[in-house]
Amino acid sequence: MKKSMMTYMAAGALAVSMFVTGCGGEKPAEQTAADAPAAQVQTGGELKIGLSQVPKNLDPVKYTGTYESNVMRSIYDTVVAWSDDQSEIVPNLAKEWTVSDDLTEYTFVLRDDVVFHNGRAMTAEDVEYSLERSAEQSAMKRLNDLKEAEVIDEHTVKLILKAPNAAFLARLTDVGNAIVPKEEVEALGDEFGRKPVGTGAYKFESWNDTITLAKNDQYWLTTPNLDKVTFKFVPDLTMMGNALSSGDLDVAHEVSDVDLQKFQQDDKVKVINSPGMNVYMLAMNMVSGPTANEKVREAITYAIDVDAAVKNIFPYGGAQRAYVPLPENSWGFDESFKNYAVTRDVEKAKALLTEAGYPNGFDITLYAPNKPQRAKWSEILKAQLGEVGINVTIEKLEWGTYSSTVASNQADMYLQGWTWYPDPDFFLYAFYHSDSLGTLGNGAGYNNPEITAKIDAAKGTTVDQAQRAAMYKEIIDQVMAEHTVVPGWTKENVSVVGSKVQDYKVFSDAGVRLVTPGGTNTWIQQ
Repeated sequence: MKKSMMTYMAAGALAVSMFVTGCGGEKPAEQTAADAPAAQVQTGGELKIGLSQVPKNLDPVKYTGTYESNVMRSIYDTVVAWSDDQSEIVPNLAKEWTVSDDLTEYTFVLRDDVVFHNGRAMTAEDVEYSLERSAEQSAMKRLNDLKEAEVIDEHTVKLILKAPNAAFLARLTDVGNAIVPKEEVEALGDEFGRKPVGTGAYKFESWNDTITLAKNDQYWLTTPNLDKVTFKFVPDLTMMGNALSSGDLDVAHEVSDVDLQKFQQDDKVKVINSPGMNVYMLAMNMVSGPTANEKVREAITYAIDVDAAVKNIFPYGGAQRAYVPLPENSWGFDESFKNYAVTRDVEKAKALLTEAGYPNGFDITLYAPNKPQRAKWSEILKAQLGEVGINVTIEKLEWGTYSSTVASNQADMYLQGWTWYPDPDFFLYAFYHSDSLGTLGNGAGYNNPEITAKIDAAKGTTVDQAQRAAMYKEIIDQVMAEHTVVPGWTKENVSVVGSKVQDYKVFSDAGVRLVTPGGTNTWIQQ
């Protein structure tokens, strides 16, 4: 079952024809904005994007949150990428590839016209270095299934896996597995995360109160339309909305519900929505403290009114209840999962606590990132759990502290938000595989050899999606029976952009992508 990407392309899988020639090695013609005639596209100008959290680190192997990746996707490139609708994987730094019949070897033919921001040409050795570095050092263990990378020639590299993996291509789309220049990483050391160098559409320029990127005139894919991109950090969403209204921002990646209603009636801005590939949950420590007891976790499940919380947090819509630790628009979601919706039962919760040895309840700390929606849920949880005798202390933390606290298994309970790709592996591997212990995804310390083996089998024995979905259903049924999490919601991804901003898209994983293989090339009317 060797699969050639060139055959894939010939079948018409790339919808934007102007990029097909680019995948063959020649630089494609200047692209046009998707929402305007070609004659109207203008180059130049600065795009100011508001983000609600301050990134901690822009080194691919060290980043832990979407706040960093929103910046990083303009600086770095990956070997392969998602199509704009995230329905398929398309060429990027690699123009074609083959996969061995046993799903353990992936061989990539790389483009020969890619240049790092420092002016040096990218080669197969850079791919070898970057991906082996990720396999060894990634804070989120994003590539720990890679055994080794082997350079075949200057523009060909083979990736050899520890075990078969049908989801490996999707893993390579993660910006945590982006390609970096060895000499810059080694010269800068820890400072590389503050002064990143990649091959992306925009080059790092400065990081003070904001992060500023400049156009990469040598970009291999196309000429970026913008001269500069500036990321501004506005944790208060009311201030975010005000900054957009005043023109201090061109794009608000998040806004408050009240402002969203206002902006939907404002012809000076555009509200762009996309179904979210995300899930927000209450996760509980499986190793220590009261929640290590399954009866306690079940009691907490019955003490919480999820439907009421979602209506309270999202009074104007934009989110729906989650049922399991997998988004409803993942191909692995099964309609039967909706049966896991629990109706709140305070008396049953109290009885379960008594069975668990806590007739008078207990004290516990709930950790949440300082994000408005999760902060609001934490207050709701405090009140609801208080009714059954669980006294909750809330710790609202900035992202870096929250991430490290959860990853080190120091959180009693925490509000987990996860957005990734349609393949269930990217949720279930992160939450439940033993290899994910010590990461943000598995901060609960879940370690069940049977589940680990099932996750490995679901990605390692077949590429048939229906068969894989059935295997993932079995996994989800088991972890839900153990009451490992209380699913909260899946929310739409919403950005509000100024009327002069053109060809700005909102993706299902909430990523900021300004130039893509699918034809996106954001620009501003001057």
